[in-house]
Amino acid sequence: MNIEKYDEIRASLPAGTRLVAVSKFKPAEDISALYQHGQRVFGENHAQEMREKHAQLPQDIEWHFIGHLQTNKIKYIAPYVSLIHSIDSFDLLKEVNKHAVKNGRVIPCLLQFHIADEETKFGFSLEECEEMLQNPEFQELKNVAIHGVMGMATFTDDQGQVRGEFHHLRQIFDKLKTDYFPQNPDFKELSMGMSEDYPIAVEEGSTLVRIGSAIFGPRNYNI
Repeated sequence: MNIEKYDEIRASLPAGTRLVAVSKFKPAEDISALYQHGQRVFGENHAQEMREKHAQLPQDIEWHFIGHLQTNKIKYIAPYVSLIHSIDSFDLLKEVNKHAVKNGRVIPCLLQFHIADEETKFGFSLEECEEMLQNPEFQELKNVAIHGVMGMATFTDDQGQVRGEFHHLRQIFDKLKTDYFPQNPDFKELSMGMSEDYPIAVEEGSTLVRIGSAIFGPRNYNI
């Protein structure tokens, strides 16, 4: 783990941008060390792994789920997750709401948009999202709260393409804020930017950057 790099990244972020330390496939000891250094927000993309770490680590950690979420895994994170970044379908949002009801919670969520060239990435199109937001059934979901949007840029060295994709996500955020959430102060999060491209994301207005390998080093997939 590179504490100096962590400090450098933290120092480079503007006041309105928070760092989500992506700790997937990293042991609890590494998370604990960064926690002792002052980090409180950690991101995981496997529900069962996140549940195990939540049980081992301090209870004031803010756990963000950032990966593709399967409906049968929601139960592992619903009792404590602070923010789900990756709502990519209406069916998934309805399932999260169902588990939130069971746990007596309102779970904050971000709507994930497909902004990259790669077909392997998940997410709404703007048209799909607006169809959901206009559906009367959406208004009945009282145990989820939409706090903003998330997206992943194409994995490419073409910084112009990456900037264009992040700019597009910012435009989507602005449109949704204006058209659907104008009176909602909680709709304020724009989650974009990872280890390779977060400086561009910050310039384009990111409020949450998801950084793992730049801090923790290469992942050990055997953990």
